[in-house]
Amino acid sequence: MSEEINNNANNGNQSPQTNSDNSDKPSQTEQIERVGHISLKNARHLIHCLTIIGEVEGHYILPPQNKTTKYEHIMPALVAIEQDSSIEGLVIIINTVGGDVEAGLAIAELIAGMKTPTVSIVLGGGHSIGVPLAVCAKKSFIVPSATMTIHPVRMNGLVLGVPQTLSYFDKMQERIIRFVCDNSNITPERFRELMMTTGELVMDVGTVLDGENAVKEGIIDSLGGLSDAIECLYELIESESNEKKCKEKNGD
Repeated sequence: MSEEINNNANNGNQSPQTNSDNSDKPSQTEQIERVGHISLKNARHLIHCLTIIGEVEGHYILPPQNKTTKYEHIMPALVAIEQDSSIEGLVIIINTVGGDVEAGLAIAELIAGMKTPTVSIVLGGGHSIGVPLAVCAKKSFIVPSATMTIHPVRMNGLVLGVPQTLSYFDKMQERIIRFVCDNSNITPERFRELMMTTGELVMDVGTVLDGENAVKEGIIDSLGGLSDAIECLYELIESESNEKKCKEKNGD
């Protein structure tokens, strides 16, 4: 088979290359369907696209009809991306209703600690724990029509009515506030104010921000679409590459 391909290539026949390209497409489609992310080739830089959609699934399996992002898939993928020298950047596409707080924070902390250039873009919604996931990248974008819901920590199931439970909620809430404020331009005081707003959400406490207001509040860096996010990622990649070259030159 390899001899036939080589002979066709020597004869100027490009069909084997086309067949090779076509054979790659099903595997890429399968990767997107199975884990929701893919490496994008044939571009200015090799970048990896990671999606965080639906509900972030934590330690309990959600019903099969729910769209979920499984942290046991995302976390090893992030480690692999960080270790793969061929991948130059990571773009994170977010459209989530929120989900498990600790699973979401774990993913956000991993992304924030990566040396690989990262850019996030919020499409549709980046609600609840989606806020830390949106700000964890080195640069964050949001489209004008997207929204972000900021509200206090909530818990489903059995809750003990004791002071220790309230203390636990308060500590978990402070972890979220600290992470968001450390990775964005909003102050802790303002974030708490948005979190505790009454009269905006029906039967709940909190604030809903559209894309423009999320940028004004300092949660998201810029208003923009996919092309803006990718161009920004390319600039981060090229800036980091230039810095490495300068260091190597000075070292020599």
